[in-house]
Amino acid sequence: MKPLRVKSASDLGPQFVDNPHRMVGQDGAFSIPLSDGTALWFFGDTVVGKRTPGDSLWYEGNVPIGGLDMSGKRGVEYMPNNCGLILRDRTGANGLHDYTYLLNEQGRLKTLLPLEGDEHPDRDRIWCQHGIEIDGQLILSFIKVITFEEARWPFPVGFEIVGSGYAATKKGSFLFSDDQKRETTPLSCDWRFERITRGAESVLWKADEPHFGVAFLLRRVPDGFVYVYGSIARDGNQFCHVARVPREKIRDPLAFEYYTGNGWSRNVSDSRHVLDGMPSEVSVSWNSHLGCYLAVHSELLTGDIVGKTASTPWGPWSPPTLLWHAEPQFEVPKPYIPLLYAGKEHPTLADDNGRVIYLTYIEFEEYYPHLIRVELE
Repeated sequence: MKPLRVKSASDLGPQFVDNPHRMVGQDGAFSIPLSDGTALWFFGDTVVGKRTPGDSLWYEGNVPIGGLDMSGKRGVEYMPNNCGLILRDRTGANGLHDYTYLLNEQGRLKTLLPLEGDEHPDRDRIWCQHGIEIDGQLILSFIKVITFEEARWPFPVGFEIVGSGYAATKKGSFLFSDDQKRETTPLSCDWRFERITRGAESVLWKADEPHFGVAFLLRRVPDGFVYVYGSIARDGNQFCHVARVPREKIRDPLAFEYYTGNGWSRNVSDSRHVLDGMPSEVSVSWNSHLGCYLAVHSELLTGDIVGKTASTPWGPWSPPTLLWHAEPQFEVPKPYIPLLYAGKEHPTLADDNGRVIYLTYIEFEEYYPHLIRVELE
């Protein structure tokens, strides 16, 4: 296990800016490897339309937009809660260019996890977390939030987390053989997801429980489990817990076991955090160059993106190592503090067995995933 040290780092700029769909900003940016060698990138709130140069997306004058749906307002045509694209680039060395957004029947960006039942776009959001393709099906995790008309400091929007859950495609949708790879792509799938429920409830982990699904991991030495990370805010900090579930029971929320600090329990109330300091998002992957697991996340809202290492998916994790410090890139007058968040690694882009890794973060005004190349010692 090598120590985590940075040799060099460089900023490759905002990604997906040059797109044919008038997408002018999107949140989240989780990447999920698919079995044909491509990756699904999963985004949260996405703005389609136009931006007025020099104006904030989130303020009209000094009045914050609050939490209402922006569709049809201030040049915004529509605002999907979540969407995705297929990325064919295998490295981030030259930026991300070989991608195709997933579209609906009308040729617009497809909402992968749409609102259901009495959910309303002026009140409810289904925001992206991570996901995993396993045994021929794709799992996407989400956070459900309720929004408010008024802003809530330090954000120019107002929202409250209801909890988290996940949704799945039908089994076999993403199962590729070597022959199929030559003729079949994920774009041929219908991208229909069914929310997993416990009883009639699709929120599987409540607001006061860790929001599992912020990262999924298959252990390097297979043990039959999928490891699932969940974050939660407490006392002004963010904490990350880890659960495990047998891969064949990934659709069964009652099959999850939660790490307690010295073992595993079926009761989520017994779980103890293994990481802290992230603003809800984190990535966890095996890094062959380091010979250990690597967790990457923003350090709250400081602009720092840090890495931590461990020999097992549950830790113990090392102290943080600074990988990159982000500064606001989009200069507009705005009456709120800079928001730099959503730092994470994208392991499918790594070069030289993980000696070179690629990170993204979001700056709330720029509102595109910003790509960072980090070369490790």
